Amino acid sequence: MERLQKIMAQAGVASRRKSETLIATGHVQVNGQVVTELGTKVGPNDAIQVDGIALMQEKFVYYLLYKPRGVVSTAHDDKGRQTVVDLLEEVTERVYPVGRLDYDTSGLLLLTNDGQLANQLMHPRYKVDKTYIAKVKGIPTNEALEQLRHGLVIEGHKTAAAKGKVLSIDRRKNTAVVQLTIHEGHNHQVKNMLAAIGTPVEKLSRETYGPLTLAGLTSGDYRPLKPQELLALREAVSQTAKPHQRRR
Repeated sequence: MERLQKIMAQAGVASRRKSETLIATGHVQVNGQVVTELGTKVGPNDAIQVDGIALMQEKFVYYLLYKPRGVVSTAHDDKGRQTVVDLLEEVTERVYPVGRLDYDTSGLLLLTNDGQLANQLMHPRYKVDKTYIAKVKGIPTNEALEQLRHGLVIEGHKTAAAKGKVLSIDRRKNTAVVQLTIHEGHNHQVKNMLAAIGTPVEKLSRETYGPLTLAGLTSGDYRPLKPQELLALREAVSQTAKPHQRRR
């Protein structure tokens, strides 16, 4: 649900302030009823009219993409590189990625035109877990993994506690495969965290985002979210927000 004046501004009716004036002076109807309350919220299924002219709301869509390496996580790229939006060839709606994965990182990426949900997922207060699988140079010690679990200082910022474990070890090549779960999203965070404990990343993939997984997809594939997945994603945001709500 979004405020009525915001929906009107997004649809190009007028600026948000001018839209507020239109609402307050009785020019706007929602589901056949004149609305003058500025706090009114509407959803994608509500019928909105301004001076008798129907307002066409953009339908929210949600796509899960298995991002390949060598693709940028933006809608447009000044250097002419392939973007994640380019991969969604049959999607006609204007969508954008929720957060980003590095150019050389693969894995799960959500794309949508639902700005409210996107902002909630990207905001650290909601603590939506993201799990990564990294091939690293070196073999992390238990002490190093404990540093990740308690947080460490990188570029003046102490990271939140992460969940890390070693999945496999190749002693001959002196490499390991590490699983790391975080809920923050600072630039190059996973790479910086693993480098800080002496195991720089050679290859990185994001495997989960909240309740979403890559099950059934291969690199470059995408599909719309299933209704139950979207519900689970909204519930994950709602549940993690509750401890941070202010008391009145």
